[in-house]
Amino acid sequence: MDAGDLAVFAAVARAGGINRAAQALNTVQSNVTQRVRLLERELGVPLFHRHSRGVTLTSAGTQLLPYAQRIGQLLAEARRAATNGAEPSGRLAIGSLETTAARRLPPLLTRYATAYPRVDIVLQTGTSAELVEDVLERRLEGAFVAGPVGNPELIEETILEEELVVVTAPRVRTLDGCLAPRPGMAEIKILVLRAGCSYRQRFEQILAMRGVAGVRRLEFGTVDGIIGCAAAGIGITLLPRAVIEPALHDGRVAAHALPPAEARVATVFIRRRDAFVSTALARFLDGAREGAAGADGAAAESLSRRA
Repeated sequence: MDAGDLAVFAAVARAGGINRAAQALNTVQSNVTQRVRLLERELGVPLFHRHSRGVTLTSAGTQLLPYAQRIGQLLAEARRAATNGAEPSGRLAIGSLETTAARRLPPLLTRYATAYPRVDIVLQTGTSAELVEDVLERRLEGAFVAGPVGNPELIEETILEEELVVVTAPRVRTLDGCLAPRPGMAEIKILVLRAGCSYRQRFEQILAMRGVAGVRRLEFGTVDGIIGCAAAGIGITLLPRAVIEPALHDGRVAAHALPPAEARVATVFIRRRDAFVSTALARFLDGAREGAAGADGAAAESLSRRA
């Protein structure tokens, strides 16, 4: 099988049509059609069902697609390894939790972009579960997620440790008060990101350990939305203290400390164990370690005072 034919096949599968794939590949439709037919002839099986709306994968095509994608990713990685130099350059695709991207990464990215202007940084946010999958599938070179992950295919390095707090409207005075439904309420409303968010999972565990059974989940797409609704008294949430510091300083929310065993959360950087580490990624990690040292020390001191 030719790697070029596999790349065309994967492009058609992504686009859902020959013409759309040709546009994405910047080539003519007849070329795409010919490459797909050559691959089908070599394998002796049809890879697509053709219909008026485009194409869909056959069972054989569905089985082939992950291998075609993996080969494309490995070729791209091989190209990066061959062209890697002492001076960081090229594309660097990094993932991050939204909370980390909002609070921790801007200074790091600013310093990095200034020091290494030839690197094109792509930052993708998501839940821990989504980012782990993207790193495993080589769509990202690495990602900041909540640890520990414990996957043998990944290397994980603790970058910093933070304190999680329960966030409520300012009028809520105590932790017990925010974990009890108000008169007339049958359940507690918790403000969370979509499924796969590590803070959401941690909060649900904390509530369950305290015997809170009635929970209604209100899902949001952004941390800012969650903080705003917590400030308005719509519900409560669990977030790193550093993320809500501006709102806390302005008096818009209240933060309720948890016991240290529940409050500590590690932010780890994960990457594939078998993946090539480019100079761009190595320098990025150096910057992340240096920038986190001060923040990690401050967080540890804050937690020790509460212990």
